[in-house]
Amino acid sequence: MLKRLKKNYLLLVSSFLILYFFFNLLSGERGLISFFEKKQILHDLKQEKSQIISQIKDLDFKNSLLSDKLDLDYIETLIRERFLFGKKNETIYIIKNNDTKN
Repeated sequence: MLKRLKKNYLLLVSSFLILYFFFNLLSGERGLISFFEKKQILHDLKQEKSQIISQIKDLDFKNSLLSDKLDLDYIETLIRERFLFGKKNETIYIIKNNDTKN
């Protein structure tokens, strides 16, 4: 038996090395599956970054309307939305959405 192992030593070592590298290629921290998971996480983070940047631009625009030169039309829309303020003889309707999801 020992003679047989000596003859096939190179074959056994090479087969174990091939199996080891194959399993590490597929799994592990730097494996193929982990690569696709990290690629998806990167894609999600890029989308979230673009959404946050658009929100920041929108808030900067609204802030500029209130700080430099007052835009009276924008202030009027803010007052109407927040305080339900209307002009004389104007009827304001509040539509409430009754869809409640648990």
